[in-house]
Amino acid sequence: MNLNLDERTKIFDKVCRLVQTKHFNPGMNGVDWNALAQSRKDQVLACTEPEAFEKEVGRLVAELKTSHTGFRHAGMRNIPARHAINATLQRIGVNGTEHWMFQDVHQGGPAYAAGIRPGDLLLECGGREIRPPEDLAFSSGESANLLIEKLHGGQQSIKVRLPMPKSQKHPVTAPVHTERLSDEIGLLKVAMFPGAIGIDVAKDIDRGIATLEGCSRLIVDLRGNTGGGIGGLRLMSYLTPGKLEVGYSLTRKRRERGYRREELTRFGRIPSHKATLLWLAARYAFVEKSILVVTEGLGPRRFQGRVVLLVNEHTASAGEMVAAFAEENNLVTIVGTKTPGRLLSGSAFKVGHGYILGLPVAAYLTWQGRMLENNGIVPSIVADLSREALREGKDTQLEKAVEVVRNL
Repeated sequence: MNLNLDERTKIFDKVCRLVQTKHFNPGMNGVDWNALAQSRKDQVLACTEPEAFEKEVGRLVAELKTSHTGFRHAGMRNIPARHAINATLQRIGVNGTEHWMFQDVHQGGPAYAAGIRPGDLLLECGGREIRPPEDLAFSSGESANLLIEKLHGGQQSIKVRLPMPKSQKHPVTAPVHTERLSDEIGLLKVAMFPGAIGIDVAKDIDRGIATLEGCSRLIVDLRGNTGGGIGGLRLMSYLTPGKLEVGYSLTRKRRERGYRREELTRFGRIPSHKATLLWLAARYAFVEKSILVVTEGLGPRRFQGRVVLLVNEHTASAGEMVAAFAEENNLVTIVGTKTPGRLLSGSAFKVGHGYILGLPVAAYLTWQGRMLENNGIVPSIVADLSREALREGKDTQLEKAVEVVRNL
């Protein structure tokens, strides 16, 4: 539905007000938001087509250079592949032409269920060629026809089925997977931390650790982990026997009035049962939302001190929280590629006519005071992933992790 000028102006003005009043810190990357918005106003309002309007407002808020920031219409194709089909893509050159290669394809997700595997090349979506820099995006609940060049040759047309927007079933049915690589080395892969409190994923991690009982060394694979809620606390708690401060969220209100980190409200235990959520909601309902996270004190494990953490450029949000905590406390050796630095807490605001504005409303700082936004985690041992190695059946990043953990 096309919007008239008055309708577009109201949406634009509301976006401007929300950024100014709700964003954690509009100027954190040196941006003068008011000046920027005014300089682009005529260009944005001149867009009479819905797709063009969405794109221009999206480009405007992208100038803030913060994560969890975006503008979209609920009915348009705008959900990135990492969320829509639980797969990430890597930009690679093939015979002088750039293509998207599927990189992390999480078991249980729509892409994996459709038969897509790491190393496959994306050629088309819906009969249209998709190549960098254009991103692969989807609409909720749709079925998408992809043309893929398989890792070992040959093209294949694949239908990927996406979950409906109001589906109660998470697209990744099992976000935690384990494998014994040897009698001594266990592998724990966590694709994401679904759920705000993370009761279910915490239980999945518990079961995963139990299956690796007796392992003296552990590889934790967070490659492609898109983050989620506080369920990552359970994983962090298995890395150290006692209680350690992890880091804290910081709202705009608390930042502006000042604070002492030691005095922030503490969160240090994921409930065992969902019935406890009512008590938890009551406890935190009337406190300021700047929260200090502390590990749960789960006791010693044989593998502690001999852990390798695998990360890549798609390990974001809560995945980066885990990596930063483990790095600051010298609990792991980090292997892989630099993480993207997407670690702010976001909220969505309706701005009219089906449009939604996403904004970061709180920051996250490690206990040592680092803000990871736009910085990320740099592995102590860099290891890349190549299509040529995948074709030979080699995961070079995992092989390097095995090599490192054996020497710890």
